[in-house]
Amino acid sequence: MIHCRALTVTTPDGKTTLLRGATADFLPGGMNAVIGPSGCGKTTLMKAVLGILPAQGEAFCGGERITCPEDLVGRVGFAPQFSIAQPKLTVEESLRYALELCVSDPGERSRRLETILTVIGLAEHRSKRIESLSGGQLRRIGLGLELTLDPPCLICDEVTSGLDPLSEDQILALMRRLCRERGKTFLCIIHNLAKLDCFDRITVVYEGDVVFQGTLEELCAFFEIPDALHLYDRLNAEELSHWQDKWSAANTAADAAPTPENSPQPAFSTANIPAPARRPGGVGQYLTLLRRRFTLFFRDSGYLWLTLAITFGFPCLVVIFALDGLPQIQGMALERSVSFIEEMRQNIAFKINAMETTSLVTGLIMFQVILLTLMGSNNGAREIAAERTLYEKERLSGLGVIPYALAKITFVLLIAFFQGAWMTFFVKVICRFPGPWLTQFAVLMLVCGSMTLVCLGFSALFKSAEKASLLSIYLVGFQLPLSGVVLALPDSLVWVCRPFINSYWGWAGYLSSMLDTRFWDAFRENNAQWVASPGQAVAVLALQGAVGVALVLWGCSRKQWN
Repeated sequence: MIHCRALTVTTPDGKTTLLRGATADFLPGGMNAVIGPSGCGKTTLMKAVLGILPAQGEAFCGGERITCPEDLVGRVGFAPQFSIAQPKLTVEESLRYALELCVSDPGERSRRLETILTVIGLAEHRSKRIESLSGGQLRRIGLGLELTLDPPCLICDEVTSGLDPLSEDQILALMRRLCRERGKTFLCIIHNLAKLDCFDRITVVYEGDVVFQGTLEELCAFFEIPDALHLYDRLNAEELSHWQDKWSAANTAADAAPTPENSPQPAFSTANIPAPARRPGGVGQYLTLLRRRFTLFFRDSGYLWLTLAITFGFPCLVVIFALDGLPQIQGMALERSVSFIEEMRQNIAFKINAMETTSLVTGLIMFQVILLTLMGSNNGAREIAAERTLYEKERLSGLGVIPYALAKITFVLLIAFFQGAWMTFFVKVICRFPGPWLTQFAVLMLVCGSMTLVCLGFSALFKSAEKASLLSIYLVGFQLPLSGVVLALPDSLVWVCRPFINSYWGWAGYLSSMLDTRFWDAFRENNAQWVASPGQAVAVLALQGAVGVALVLWGCSRKQWN
């Protein structure tokens, strides 16, 4: 069913060869073990076969060449070493959401759910959260997630590694039962050589090449060892070229030997592979992902309380810093009048007081904006990078890039827009900032939204959540100095930096919305710099958000397996 010819994989810089022209035929409808010393290329071979890693050479499934992982949707499942289900979901929820992403028919989903729970032996634990499962149960749920599409072939990367002997035996027995009762083909990377008697065919990988395939008895004869436990000592006793030559000679002898007329031949190119189930459309996947994300949001108490704390706590900080100046702020929060302008011109003490109050207001506006950019960083920086392996795994099951990206964008924007709206409402009501409500709502909501999308873009581009978070923090940290509002920038740098600085446009748009108030007149008395209008600020913030969306789509379309 699965076979490959002359697969070669190198590192991106081309300096290191990870796989050296590996050729292998795997037994359909049986248990295939892939073994070899650590770092020899076992996982690389499997990922090259799946099309996850770029490789020279050819890999085939049922006689059809594999060009990309999408060719294998519904035909080959891939179970990584460790379960990558969402820890806050229950066993049943994990399987149900997986089914909703890959099977469109509700009746078929319900039938498969109950069947899978029974087959993997977790029906009694369906209400348990993934984070509370044992190691053996986690391996079972990993297999269960692969069975949602009912693929005829499953590739398992060390699914028994680290388990106690009883759990290991139970997982192997489950695989054997699936082979016997459902005709499944398993390709299993394993480390425990004592369990090779559970497998029908064994593939030995050594220093990036396949140097043997056959039964356990044939393996012992080929390597001249009493049992499989002596294999690695024997492998390391010779150079790779020795084993390559010996395996090539063995294959040549096998090809030359007469074939008994009635002996069965492996049907690699004629395997009967059923068509995968009809998948949901993009809208269905989008709605499923959005429901799952909100379920996780309200179930992750740590993240939920952090989000609530900064959403409602940061506006309180702004008000606290404004307390001493509230009487003066509220006294000036009126539309301009001729008497006010004349008094500013004639009364130096009044002018100084107005300038101080205006300085406080402009500082509070910038403080709001900086806090909103910090909220945006928190919203987006880890959102995709923290679950990148899960996303890549679900893409192998048919998840679309667009539905996933749009679900993430929708989720973070809803949070960001609420945070921006609440900041505007709370501070405006307490401090009585003048200016049109709708304009100021739009400006501050876009400040938080655009920064959220840019940081979400970083999260989509990086494999590591820590790297994405660090870059997002740096971006927020440079907002204040590069805005040119608090610290003057050299003229040559102003318009080099300013188009990219979220905080300047938020500050300028909010301040210029007070055009018909005393604050604006007082600000203009000693400051003649150009200040963007609310419309200009909204346009630039929207453009920055669009750039963030483009980064998200680009990052999600790239394959980034760890």
